[in-house]
Amino acid sequence: MVTNSQIKWWSRGITLVVWTLAAASAAWWGLRASVGTAVTAPPAAAISTNEPSADAGAVGRVLGAVTQVSPTMPVVNAASRYALLGVVAGRSEGGAALISIDGKPAKPYRVGASLEGDLTLQAVEPRRARLGGTAAGAASMVLDLPPVKR
Repeated sequence: MVTNSQIKWWSRGITLVVWTLAAASAAWWGLRASVGTAVTAPPAAAISTNEPSADAGAVGRVLGAVTQVSPTMPVVNAASRYALLGVVAGRSEGGAALISIDGKPAKPYRVGASLEGDLTLQAVEPRRARLGGTAAGAASMVLDLPPVKR
């Protein structure tokens, strides 16, 4: 036979289990909400200014085209070797640009400085840098900063 004291212990035990589950649920939702608020910036090496390109031969083979294999070297666009990561444009002719060459860590270059071989940083503008053979000649290459994502 069940006595009055046994009923009290059963109700206390059930109450304890219910409150433990409620506290665990509140803690789980609190931790889940706090994880979503952390914002981290991507590493500098992960930022790419080049759009992905498809290999025309590979796409043709997938679509069923018959191609002949020829041992040719891939053509590298000179502008694709350089990535503009930042500029400091002054009101006068001065300024500096942060340029990465061949995916290596970026280095700062002042206007008039030689980048690599025969290229010179001719001018910097907001979000743009002009490169050319000489400091006063025509620009042979224009590097733009990637668009700002909002």
